[in-house]
Amino acid sequence: IKFITTRHEQGAAFMADVYGRLTTYPGVCLATLGPGATNLITGIADANLDRAPLVAITGQAGLERVYKESHQYIDVVQMLKPITKWNARVEQVEAVPEMVRKAFRLARLEKPGATHLELPEDIASMDVPANIQPMPIRRTTYPQAGPIVLEKAADLLCAAKRPLVLVGNGVVRRQAGARTTVQMGGAASRRVRPGAVAWRVCSASTRPLVGPCVQRTSSAWISRPGIESARTSVDRSRLSLRW
Repeated sequence: IKFITTRHEQGAAFMADVYGRLTTYPGVCLATLGPGATNLITGIADANLDRAPLVAITGQAGLERVYKESHQYIDVVQMLKPITKWNARVEQVEAVPEMVRKAFRLARLEKPGATHLELPEDIASMDVPANIQPMPIRRTTYPQAGPIVLEKAADLLCAAKRPLVLVGNGVVRRQAGARTTVQMGGAASRRVRPGAVAWRVCSASTRPLVGPCVQRTSSAWISRPGIESARTSVDRSRLSLRW
């Protein structure tokens, strides 16, 4: 494990955010209790909203004083609940392997996002029993559309007069061939942020293999303020395919 010391906890959170976004493996950021944990919030929220896998670990006061008005004690678990996929407090040493495995697995599963573990100081100082070992890592499997569903979607695209494909960030994460599908189907494409990096505006030089004869494939953000053409396309489309 390589530790990188930062000047500020927010920088650590954003570094973990970008690491997870670029590698698809969870980036980890650490912070102490109180202000250290609160400084992580913006980076954790950004990772969760942009679907970047991230695991945050924060310290906490000992369990014997969490019910008191103790120095720098803040209910971090409740504070991070709205901006994480899952977060929890470690209250038993025996639960560490399962909770750590769950945090990393949920951070990476679709849709990826941020998870959080809180480690009270008295739990952190306990000796770990010899029989406590990390849980084995199992290969993550992702759902796939069946042949019947794909054929039905293709038939609908072929029959549609004004098809529209909504492309999200999952296209980038899973390296799906959305561009080829859109060009073959002759459908207009509209990107949902942050999937803007999925592709640039492209023009089809030849007649599409299936679907209506559309010589141009356009793209824009439907969630970006001021992009009226994208919203108009959504309103006028007869068929929308969410990618």
